[in-house]
Amino acid sequence: MADTEPMDDIDLSALSDEELTEQMHDDLYDGLKEEIEEGTNILLERGWSPSRVLNEALVEGMRIVGIDFRDGILFVPEVLMAANAMKGGMEILRPLLVETGAETIGKMVIGTVKGDIHDIGKNLVSMMMEGAGFEVFNIGINNPVENYLEAMEAHKPEIVGMSALLTTTMPYMKVVIDTMVEQGIRDDYIVLVGGAPLNEEFGQAIGADAYCRDAAVAVETAKQLVLESRAKAG
Repeated sequence: MADTEPMDDIDLSALSDEELTEQMHDDLYDGLKEEIEEGTNILLERGWSPSRVLNEALVEGMRIVGIDFRDGILFVPEVLMAANAMKGGMEILRPLLVETGAETIGKMVIGTVKGDIHDIGKNLVSMMMEGAGFEVFNIGINNPVENYLEAMEAHKPEIVGMSALLTTTMPYMKVVIDTMVEQGIRDDYIVLVGGAPLNEEFGQAIGADAYCRDAAVAVETAKQLVLESRAKAG
């Protein structure tokens, strides 16, 4: 074992582009924020475009995290650490992506519904969605229908995500959807719902486009539905 270096001794700047990208996937998986920030800066200095760094180093790394989360190899604390590391890279890239006018996959407004103050699941979904290349507007907890409508108006998202962890607050999701129907805007949005007490049947009953049982499923579902809606519009 004497000839194996401890992980701390890896000089990221000495790695080739390909090795560095793979190392960043590993560092994301391990939730190493400083290493991700360093790797992001090195790739930018080497002339990579912000969107290439985003897609090949960060999004691809989070895709691997998402698969292992879905398959029960990783758990919520590890995924939150990975998402936090991703955030470090995103903070460097976001202003550059805005400057270059890079296309995001889509926009999402997400929040926990009125009466409910749970936010770990919702935050995990928003981090994983950002990790997949979506622009996410997280409106927090305890949101009455007006907050959703204001956020839709302000951000013009394709997706509206609602979360609830209490059986008593679940029905409020229907209030939001019914209000969208009344205002004639329901068909303009993809509505995703999630939270521990929900299920497929509930999602259908309240008129959501999909129920997502966890963050990995939310990302896969969102990607698929945005592509489908763009193809229809296209």
